[in-house]
Amino acid sequence: MQYIITFSAVILGFLIALFLKPQKKKNIKLLLAFSGAFLLSLTVLHLLPELFEDSHHVHEGEHVHSSIPVGVFIMIGILFQIVLEFFSKGAEHGHVHVHTDENNEVHHIPWLLFISLCIHALLEGFPIHENTNLAYGIAVHHFPIAIILTLFFVNAKMNKWMVFAFMFSFALMTPIGTLLAEHLHFAQHYSKEISAIVVGILFHISSTIIFESNEGHKFNLAKITMIVLGFLLAYVMEMGHSH
Repeated sequence: MQYIITFSAVILGFLIALFLKPQKKKNIKLLLAFSGAFLLSLTVLHLLPELFEDSHHVHEGEHVHSSIPVGVFIMIGILFQIVLEFFSKGAEHGHVHVHTDENNEVHHIPWLLFISLCIHALLEGFPIHENTNLAYGIAVHHFPIAIILTLFFVNAKMNKWMVFAFMFSFALMTPIGTLLAEHLHFAQHYSKEISAIVVGILFHISSTIIFESNEGHKFNLAKITMIVLGFLLAYVMEMGHSH
């Protein structure tokens, strides 16, 4: 189920952008604000408490103490995301800065953007196999990103098959991350460290989305409303999950 949720969100965003061509940037920004709040809430309400609940591994019935505090891995995640954004130019939270020709057109896949975005999406898939709610969080996060990326590439006259290949690959990354977390011995053994790194990544992404100011550096009422709705939905889902 988790595979379908995260994969479908990107493909749906791609199809909406391709056929409906939404042009109102304000609505997409509001959707981004909602997704950031939703993702941050799930991170704080579920992933973070789970990480600090137990500071050591449980592997095959044996407790293997980690000498490095969980907080260090969270900081590594934040720093790693900053490095990724150096190459992606912030595509993970709705900014697309790609080199175009004199006609403002893109004729090839921007590989740095593609690789950094895929690494980001792959890592996000790791904690999902233990929490379906997080799959919804990642899906809600990826949906507006898919719309923004597709719109940009289509408007920049990139070949539609190239755009599809880009978005299809991006859609596959999170399910592949979930698959690796379920079947890779290394991922299972170091699941806490990997989850902590992902928490750092999600912290950075979601907080950046929320606190990126609108025109005039102001939070307007619509944006605040979407953020509150994102928080509330995540809280309701997490409370339902815990019971």
